[in-house]
Amino acid sequence: MARISKKRKKILNFIEKDKQYTIEEAVNLVKKVTTTKFDSSVDVDIRLGVDPRKADQMVRGTVSLPNGTGKDIKVLVLCTPDKIDEAKEAGADYFGLEDYVEKIKGGWTNIDVVIATPSVMRYVGPLGRILGPRGLMPNPKVGTVTMDVGKTVKEVKQGKIDFRVDKYGIIHSSVGKVSFEPDKIIENATEFLLTIIKLKPASAKGTYLKSVYISSTMSPSVKIDAKSISV
Repeated sequence: MARISKKRKKILNFIEKDKQYTIEEAVNLVKKVTTTKFDSSVDVDIRLGVDPRKADQMVRGTVSLPNGTGKDIKVLVLCTPDKIDEAKEAGADYFGLEDYVEKIKGGWTNIDVVIATPSVMRYVGPLGRILGPRGLMPNPKVGTVTMDVGKTVKEVKQGKIDFRVDKYGIIHSSVGKVSFEPDKIIENATEFLLTIIKLKPASAKGTYLKSVYISSTMSPSVKIDAKSISV
């Protein structure tokens, strides 16, 4: 059995085992037990009472975090020449088509979000085997296939994120940085959770939010009382 360091034991003493905390208590605890020297991300993990194998229980969508993610989001816009200036002015990091399609085919994925216009999807489609597993494939359902390139780039840069339940029924997302004031993390996490609550599939039976945990990079997780999140 792996030994637990004195520092780790001290941290774990702050969190009561099996206790469910309000979101306010949980956020303050996460900030208290984070000891990394870098600015850790604050992550929320939600286990849903859905069967992702059924199309009508696939929970996915987007949410604009009120206070952003705290990350420098790298955005690639795949588009025709007439949309390049719009993408550039909106703050996209990369923009174009043929050169980037070839770079991606060669394994380049140093980006966080890919946005594409509908007219270039015939070039983007074959990249699915590379972009898909990394969650980078443009999709009209989450707004990343669009003619409104400028607006979409700005939204992503300001904190718009997309999420999708995995095959285990879990949704995971970053909702800020430990350096954020507690109120800003609470506001972001609440907005994220409320968005997911509103997406409950009509066919999902029983408890929808089975468990909600919040943590920072390398910190213990803190369980949130789902009942403390109200629509």
